[in-house]
Amino acid sequence: MSSILNSAITRRRLLGLLAAWPLLGGAAENPLAGFSRWGSGEFRRFGFLIYEATLWASGDDPARPPLALKLTYRRSIAGQDIAEASVKEIRALGMVDETQLRLWGEQMARIFPDVGPGDQITGLHLPAGARFFYNDRLIGVLGDPAFANAFFAIWLDARTSAPALRSALLKRPAA
Repeated sequence: MSSILNSAITRRRLLGLLAAWPLLGGAAENPLAGFSRWGSGEFRRFGFLIYEATLWASGDDPARPPLALKLTYRRSIAGQDIAEASVKEIRALGMVDETQLRLWGEQMARIFPDVGPGDQITGLHLPAGARFFYNDRLIGVLGDPAFANAFFAIWLDARTSAPALRSALLKRPAA
């Protein structure tokens, strides 16, 4: 009787683990399912191509969630550097106090991996927060709408440090 009970518990644990596998980043998924492609452009620093960006939207307004931003990196960058650059950009927009910004920076540093040429990070801006994917595998969720608004403002706010990229991203696709 005991071995039958242990076997049933083991099977339930295995089934639970298999059901959670996509949520744990163990399986690839399409984070862009249900989105339509909008604009795309390049981000350069000192003439060097850092990444290509593509904006995806689920409705007629590409600046309102739900939306997705896919960055395809063309250079190797440490995840810590990505988090620090994000903090710097959010700070420049003046959207949040330093205490909150420090917390978000720590959370991003835990989520963002080191990237190399061809790697992709896709961010989903959802009404309840943000989800991040690395090469189509879920790497983190920040369930804070204020964070999602501030993070995606890096590219979509009128005060962005990259206005040409913003214009390219918000350009309506040809019908």
